[in-house]
Amino acid sequence: MNSPTPSLSFNPAGIELDRRKGLSRQLYQALSVRVLDGRLVGGTRLPASRDLAAALSISRNSVVRAYDQLYAEGFIEGRVGDGTYVAQLPASVLPAKKLSTQVSTGLSTGLPTGLSTNWLDLPVVSSSKVIHSAALARVEKHHLPRPPSGPPRAFRVGVPAFDLFPFEVWAKLTAAFWRKPDLQQLCYGAPEGDARLRGLIAAYLRSSRGLQCSAEQIVITSGAQQGISLCAQLLVARGDGVAVENPGYRAAGHAFAVAGARLHGVAVDSDGIDCAELGALADCRLAYVTPSHQYPTGVIMSLARRLELLAWAERTDGWIVEDDYDGEYRYSGAPLAPLAALDRQGRVIYVGTFGKVAFPALRLGYLVLPMGLVDAFAQRRAVDVRHSEVSTQAVMAEFMAAGHFQRHIRRMRRAALNRRDALLAAWPADIAGVRALPQVVAGLHVMVRVDSLARERELVEQAVGAEVEVNGLSHYWLPDSSVPDDQRAGLVLGFAGVPPLAIEAAVARLKAVWCG
Repeated sequence: MNSPTPSLSFNPAGIELDRRKGLSRQLYQALSVRVLDGRLVGGTRLPASRDLAAALSISRNSVVRAYDQLYAEGFIEGRVGDGTYVAQLPASVLPAKKLSTQVSTGLSTGLPTGLSTNWLDLPVVSSSKVIHSAALARVEKHHLPRPPSGPPRAFRVGVPAFDLFPFEVWAKLTAAFWRKPDLQQLCYGAPEGDARLRGLIAAYLRSSRGLQCSAEQIVITSGAQQGISLCAQLLVARGDGVAVENPGYRAAGHAFAVAGARLHGVAVDSDGIDCAELGALADCRLAYVTPSHQYPTGVIMSLARRLELLAWAERTDGWIVEDDYDGEYRYSGAPLAPLAALDRQGRVIYVGTFGKVAFPALRLGYLVLPMGLVDAFAQRRAVDVRHSEVSTQAVMAEFMAAGHFQRHIRRMRRAALNRRDALLAAWPADIAGVRALPQVVAGLHVMVRVDSLARERELVEQAVGAEVEVNGLSHYWLPDSSVPDDQRAGLVLGFAGVPPLAIEAAVARLKAVWCG
C-alpha cells in the first residue's frame, strides 16, 4: 500500500445533492464516480464525516452511511488515527475515459458485435431433437443431480425464509386481479414482459442497488435459470470458450454446455474470479460470475477485481453474465452495488430473481441488458415461451407498487441474520477434520473447508442418516478440474430455510453423529 500524499485534498464544492431524494445514496454515487474517473486519486484524504456534513449542509449520519458503503465496496479505506483515504486502485484497470452518471444504454443499434445467431437456425421443437451428438456428450459430462424437493430442511442451500412470505397479501392481490382482469392483459403480451413490472424493477434497482437502468433495458424471465439460458443461446456460438467460476454454480455451466460452449473452470481466490487465469484463455468470449456473494465459497469480489474483470471484457470484446442471486442479503450496511453498476461499455448482463426473496416456486426473474441486446433477447424468448404467465407479473407489480416488496425484503434480511446467528452459535468447534466456520457477512449459505474428500463424504453420509441436508463442496467443481481431490473438500450449508429452533435441533443431531 502506498503511503498517503499530504498534498492531495478533496474539495466537495462540485457535489450537488437533491434534497428530495436519498442523500447518502447520492453522496455515495458522487464520490464513487469521482474515484472511478480519476478526479479522486488513490491516497486522497477525505474530510471527516462531521466536516463534510457541514460543507454540504446535510446530516452527519448521511455522510457516515455513504462512507460505510464506500468502505464496504473498497472505494475508501480507514487508517487508524489518520483519517479516511481514497483506496489505491491499479491504474491499469481504471477507465481511460470519464464515466457518465447518466443511465447506461449500452450498445445502441442492430445486433451487437459477438451476438450469436445460431438459435435462428434451430427448429422450434424439443431440445432433444436439435442437440447434436457432441452436445449430448457435453450434457452427459456436465450432468446435474435434480434439486431437492419437498418441505425445506436444515441445511438446504438456496432456500430463503419463505415461511415468512405474506401469502395473505399475495392471495388478496391475486384475487383482485382475477375479479376484474384487464382484458388486454389476457391476450398475448410483450415477450419482454409487463411494462409496469419492468418499470418498478428498474426503480427498485436504481434506489436500492445503485444500478442506473431504465425499464426498456429489462426483460422478464421465468426465473434466473431461464435468464442464464438465454445468455447461453444468444451470446455463445458452438465451440466458443466460456469461463465459469470453479467451484461454482453447476447449473449455469450446464446451460452454456448445452448451447455448445467449451467450459473453462477458472479458479476463485479471496478477491473473486482469477482474472489472470481468465486473461490467458485465448478462446474465451464470456465469463459467468457471482460477484456479490460467490457461489458456493461466499467470497465477495473486491473492487479492484471487478474493475479488472470489466477491463478484460472491454479488451476482448467479451461479455460478463452477472448472477446476483442473493445480493439483497448483506448483514452490515446496505447491499453492495452490482458489478453492472460499474459498467459503462455495455458488456455486463445482469441476472436477477425474485425467488430468493419470495419463494422458490415463484418462477419470476429478470435480465438487465444493454439496449442493443433487448430486441434479440425478447425475440428469442418469444420463440421459447411467448411471454410470462400474466397474473404473476401483474400481482408482483402491484406487490411492489404498494410497498409490500421493500418491507418484505427488510423482514427477510432480519430473519436470515437471526438464522445465521443461530447456526454460528450452535455450531460445534470440535468436529474432526472440519475447519472453523468463516465469518458470514452476506448471502444465505456458508461454506466450511474439510481436510479431505474422504472425510467430506463420511460427514455427508452421516448427515443424511441424521435427516439433515448438507452439500459436499466437491460437487461444485467441474469434472475435469486439475485441483487435487482433497483441496476440493468442504461442506456447504444453507441457513435461511428453517427457523432458529430447527437449526439448533439439526446441529444437535449432527453433533451426535459427527462428534459422538
